[in-house]
Amino acid sequence: MIDPGLEESARDKLAQDARGRIEADGSLKHENAWGLRKMAYEIRQRTEADYRWYRFEASPELLQGLDHNLKITDGVLRFRIFKVDPEAPVLGAPPAGSILSSRPGGDRGDRGDRGDRGGRGDRGGRDGGGESPDGEERAPAEAATSEVAPAEAAAPADE
Repeated sequence: MIDPGLEESARDKLAQDARGRIEADGSLKHENAWGLRKMAYEIRQRTEADYRWYRFEASPELLQGLDHNLKITDGVLRFRIFKVDPEAPVLGAPPAGSILSSRPGGDRGDRGDRGDRGGRGDRGGRDGGGESPDGEERAPAEAATSEVAPAEAAAPADE
C-alpha cells in the first residue's frame, strides 16, 4: 500500500523497484495494480492508499531483503508478505466499493423488529451485580486474576 500523497510517477517507481528486486532474484508470477482504494482505517493519517499486489516465488534471502527495504522506504504505508499454496487460484481485484456499505442496512443486515427492549433491567451491570430474575439483590462478581507474559516474550509489532 503506497502513500497516495506521492506523485503518481513516484508511486510507480516504488512499485517498479519492488518488482525489479523480485524479478532479479525470484520469479514474478502475477502482478496487479488495484489503484487508489479507501482503507478500512487510517494509517499515518491517510484514508486511501495505492494498492499494488504481486504473486511471486522467492528465496528466504529475497524475502528478508524485501521485508527490510519496504520497512524503511518512505512512501510505503503498509505491506504484507504471505506464503500461499502455488496451486491456489489468482483472484482479481476486489470491487472498489466496500462490500459492507453496499448491503442494505449497512453491516448489520436486516435485524427485524427488535421490540421494546427496555433498560438493562434484570440483567445487571457488567460486573454481574444488580437484581436477579427473581427480584433478589446480587453481589458483584469477584475480580478475576490472570498472568501476563513478560514484555520480552511478546512479538514485536511492525508497520
